[in-house]
Amino acid sequence: MCIRDRNRLGLAQWLFHPDHPLTARVAVNRYWQMLFGRGLVETTHDFGSQGALPTHPRLLDWLAVDFIENGWDLRKLLKMMVMAATYRQSADRSEHQLSIDPNNLLLSSGPTYRWPAEIIRDNALAASDLLNPKVGGRSVKPYQPPDLWKDLNEFSGYLNTYQQDTGQELYRRSLYTFIRRTSPPPAMTTFDAPNRALCVVKRERTNTPLQALVLMNDPQLVEAARVIAIHMQQKGGYQLVDQLQYAFRRLTGRSATPAELDILTNQYEESTKRFLSDPDAATKLLEVGDYPHDDAFDQTNTAALTVVANAIMNFDETYMKR
Repeated sequence: MCIRDRNRLGLAQWLFHPDHPLTARVAVNRYWQMLFGRGLVETTHDFGSQGALPTHPRLLDWLAVDFIENGWDLRKLLKMMVMAATYRQSADRSEHQLSIDPNNLLLSSGPTYRWPAEIIRDNALAASDLLNPKVGGRSVKPYQPPDLWKDLNEFSGYLNTYQQDTGQELYRRSLYTFIRRTSPPPAMTTFDAPNRALCVVKRERTNTPLQALVLMNDPQLVEAARVIAIHMQQKGGYQLVDQLQYAFRRLTGRSATPAELDILTNQYEESTKRFLSDPDAATKLLEVGDYPHDDAFDQTNTAALTVVANAIMNFDETYMKR
């Protein structure tokens, strides 16, 4: 391999030269990690002597060569990965599989891991039809607790106070959320999103009580549950069981089992009793978020369905990939 230009062009030519295997290997490993939750080389950030050895070296080499030979076609690479039998197999694992392959290094079952912070929020917005699909544009500022920026005592006038956006800007994809490195969005930080101060190739995944509190109380998610409750009555059918199935399918991608429907029905009935005895609580719940409430539907019923939709959001199959 002979690169004549000793400048940025020469560096790019060297990185993507057919005789340079590292770029393609790192790239396919990153996308494998994105889909499977773990790279073929676990230390995605380190392919050097201190990094981990690949679990499937021949597969990694083949994917890298195929990626190069197909003109670095990312769409083809991802399509091939998601259509592979390895990716499409069930995430359910037998006791035998757990005993011989507890960390699924042998890919004996499908991938399972908690969704990133951005996907958790976007999934709730998409399920409620609130998600704004607009591509491009400026960064936006969705819901955030008040006065977080004031506590930093910065001298920047632009960053002195948090000016929340309104209208459709509130529902832009999380990709466009404004990130202040000294005070990133707390809901995203709770789900291990980095603050952008450093380049992070692989995020840590934690499991904390704060995450459950965000799923139950974050205005963006409560508002999404409230809008789903309206859709349950508009599109889910006239029977309660059909409305519950509608919300469950929208959020998890499958139909609820009879046992799960019994649990959701009990929660609906208990919530209805509570809101009938305390109408102000129903009013306060339906006032969460800027999206206007549809007064054409019974307030008590809508509030009870909102609680049920929010409970489904806290179901692990809503925020876990399986």
